[in-house]
Amino acid sequence: MAWAALAGPGGWLLAASGLLAWVLSALALVDVMTFRLPNLLTYPLILAGLLVSIILPQPDLPGHLIGALAGFGSLALVGAVYRRLRGREGLGLGDAKLMAAGGAWLGWQSLPTVLLAACACAMLWLLFEAARNRRLALGQPIAFGPPLCAGIWLVWLYGPLGGALS
Repeated sequence: MAWAALAGPGGWLLAASGLLAWVLSALALVDVMTFRLPNLLTYPLILAGLLVSIILPQPDLPGHLIGALAGFGSLALVGAVYRRLRGREGLGLGDAKLMAAGGAWLGWQSLPTVLLAACACAMLWLLFEAARNRRLALGQPIAFGPPLCAGIWLVWLYGPLGGALS
């Protein structure tokens, strides 16, 4: 919450940031422990993001609704293609629902930055694990929810790369 207060405006937006931070933290923790992202947290997060999009300084409900649909569709498609090619689960629908929540909170324009940040966080985590354990198995499953939560959080606080560069 302090991070959100330092990075952005106060008022109701700070309360929304607090809600987002707590739910993302809970989702990351659950995913690390169980390799699951529960609907009990992802569905309300999607709805909350759409509601928040209405009262943002620049409201854009259609853009955030498209973001939710594109976020879900993109990762669901990647998961389906992986499953088809490899014959096993590689990316679950929980990750797709979490990406939908990211799209609901941030809008469709932010999704590439969220995914880039999430992949960067996942790679840093894997490098850390490899250095700590001195080896890393290629087939070892990793929870993608925590890096995805980090990507959503970072883009919520600092905006997408295109917005920062323009």
